[in-house]
Amino acid sequence: MPAYNKADLERRMHGAVESLKGDLQGLRTGRASTSLLDPVTVEVYGAQMPLNQVATVSVPEPRLISVQVWDKSNVTPVDKAIRSAGLGLNPIVDGQTLRLPIPDLTEERRKELAKLAGQYAEKARIAARNVRRDGNDALKADEKKGEISEDERKRAETEVQKLTDSTIAEIDAAAAAKEKEILGK
Repeated sequence: MPAYNKADLERRMHGAVESLKGDLQGLRTGRASTSLLDPVTVEVYGAQMPLNQVATVSVPEPRLISVQVWDKSNVTPVDKAIRSAGLGLNPIVDGQTLRLPIPDLTEERRKELAKLAGQYAEKARIAARNVRRDGNDALKADEKKGEISEDERKRAETEVQKLTDSTIAEIDAAAAAKEKEILGK
């Protein structure tokens, strides 16, 4: 059984891109988005739970997020979790509903977010390169075991490099689009 598995490499590289897109979605750009609250976990019923398991999150207006808490006793923990999530949001409690006005981004904050987007992209590039290294190592192992010839290994390494290049191009495009969105250009 050869150690090299092209489908697995493609799946892992695609995973790096999807992970990056998820990270970038969480960066606030001045517009309200329900994904902004995805990383928030709330301590309720003696456990940490994702916000979307204790409340309904919606965007009724472009600069407002509404959080409808299902259980009245969870309003205070949800409020506390959102405030301590480091998102710069200050919920306004209105019964079982929390309204989160999205403040305008300062130029300094925009630059910080653009820098963070770049860091996320670099993390994704490193993940793609690690997948490439694993694929090349598997090919060398297969060649050593005599399962493939040197020519087959070189051909497959070229495929792996092409896959890596296209993945990194996708990562760069996603990061550039997010930076442009953040900086408002």
